Amino acid sequence: MKNLILEIYSTLLKRFGPQNWWPGDSPLEIAIGAILTQNTNWKNVEKAIENLKKKGLIDVDRILETPENELRELIRPSGFFNIKLRRLLNFIEFLKSHGGLDGLKKLPLHELRKKLLAVGGIGFETADSIMLYALEKPVFVVDAYTRRFLKRHGIIRGNEKYDEIRELFEKNLPRDVELFKEYHALIVKLGKVYCKSKPVCDNCPLNREKFWRVEDESNSDLRG
Repeated sequence: MKNLILEIYSTLLKRFGPQNWWPGDSPLEIAIGAILTQNTNWKNVEKAIENLKKKGLIDVDRILETPENELRELIRPSGFFNIKLRRLLNFIEFLKSHGGLDGLKKLPLHELRKKLLAVGGIGFETADSIMLYALEKPVFVVDAYTRRFLKRHGIIRGNEKYDEIRELFEKNLPRDVELFKEYHALIVKLGKVYCKSKPVCDNCPLNREKFWRVEDESNSDLRG
C-alpha cells in the first residue's frame, strides 16, 4: 500500500505540477478561508475574504470589535452566511482565548486537534485544513474528492470513517507537512478536472490498469 500511495502522488505531481496551495497571505487568512469554504466553491470564498481584507478585518481583535451585521454582509458571498458567521466567531473567540495562532502552534498535535473539533461548526476536514495549512502541523486533509477517487480505484469501500482514510495516508507517507499539503492539493485538482461526480476518464493520469484494478497492494486493513 505504501508504494501505491506514493506512486499515485508521483503520478499526479508529474501531470499537474506543484499546486502551491492553500492560497492566502497569512495563516489567519488561511484559517478563515477554511471555515468559509464549507459548502461553497473557492471563488465565492475569495470574494468574502477580499471584503474582509478591504476593511482590515483579517485580524482577531478587529473581527471581535466589528458589529455582527457588518461581518455578515462582508462574508455574504460565501453563502450560508448566518451559519458561517457564527462558526467564524466561534473560531475567532477560541483563537483569542488560546493566545492566537502562535499559542495554538505550541499545543501537541493530538491536543490541538481535539480542541479544534470542540469548537462549534469545526468538523474534521476544517480542523485538519487549519492544522495543516495555517499551523504547519503534519495531518492529512481528507475531503470529498479524496474519498471519491479512492473508492473508484478500489482502494477503499467508501463507507470508512474520516480518520480511517486520513490514517491511510499518514501511515504510508513520510510525516512531512509540505508533502501532505501538495498531495491534498493534487487530489483536489484531480477531482475538479477528471474525477468529477460524472468522471472524465479519458486522459486521466490515474486511468491505468494498475490503478483501476488494485489487487494485492489494496488488501489493506480498510478493505478488511
